[in-house]
Amino acid sequence: MFLTRRLFSLATATILSAAALSAAGMHAAQAQTDVKFTLDWKFEGPAAGFLLAIDKGYFEAEGLNVTIDTGAGSRESIPRVATGAYDMGFGDINALIKFLDEDPSQKVEAVMMVYDKPPFAVIGRKAQGITEDPKSLEGKKLGAPPPDAAFGQWPVFVEVADIDTSNITIENVGFPVREPMLAQGAVDAIFGFAFSSVLNLKAQGIPEDDIVTILMADHGLDLYGNAVMVNEDFAAANPDAVKGFLKALAKGFADAVSDPEAGVDAVMSRNEILTKEIEVERLEMANSMNINTPWVQENGFGGIDEEKLTKSIDLLKLSMGLQGKVTAEEVFNSSYLPPKEERMLP
Repeated sequence: MFLTRRLFSLATATILSAAALSAAGMHAAQAQTDVKFTLDWKFEGPAAGFLLAIDKGYFEAEGLNVTIDTGAGSRESIPRVATGAYDMGFGDINALIKFLDEDPSQKVEAVMMVYDKPPFAVIGRKAQGITEDPKSLEGKKLGAPPPDAAFGQWPVFVEVADIDTSNITIENVGFPVREPMLAQGAVDAIFGFAFSSVLNLKAQGIPEDDIVTILMADHGLDLYGNAVMVNEDFAAANPDAVKGFLKALAKGFADAVSDPEAGVDAVMSRNEILTKEIEVERLEMANSMNINTPWVQENGFGGIDEEKLTKSIDLLKLSMGLQGKVTAEEVFNSSYLPPKEERMLP
């Protein structure tokens, strides 16, 4: 009888222990915070930092369950975050400034700068009469996808570069036909991100020495580029999740800088139609031109120079008709960033 009771007690204890462990496991799983994130564009080389943070478990280590979706342009991602359709996202900070200037009540702000130097460019062909001088665009036909962030900067670029637009034709084109139209000579130049359009043109068979890149930042357009944004209601409810997300992302981008091939492997596991050599080159271009700049090397990835952002807003007031309803502090919130030493890139 005693043995039977003892066995029963042991069995009961085992069941209760298993139940407790199961409950603890369920509690740990439930403790993870879901974060829905939208990119600005497709899964291509420059997205490597985001995807490595998933694949290497950096988000998971911060208690986050992150899903990342592709986007439809650097401006289109902004309303996705503002409406709460996505908790966080990646988009053009200049378009965000315009968005908030039109309606300061929108629940979205930037929290981490990624493109310290914007990749906004006009890309043309020598065969079509385009040179590195922006004034060579005068009298030409330019292809522009309306949601493209580079095209969004055209009004300010023509001002700082002193371009006469009276005889320039702008033709609305879709993203899929942008580079093919330039390759075919249907337009003389196109708007786009330098690291995307140049490589897409090479894939179209255009010789590298026939491709001309007019990088707007090299001709007076001293702006920032794409940044990580957050829905303010989500951030208020989940401040530690936002901090953990940015901490993990800094690690992901450091890895993408130190090992671009591994970064591209992460991208290609989600987009198998890509060519690895092209995406490695695209990522290395983005790293050198836009992400791992001299300023970032000195000050760390993800932060901003508030004076530069303030000057950017003043510049956009003149060119984009801003009403002056938004300040640098309202556009960019640095309080969620990890310490500088955790944001240094190799």
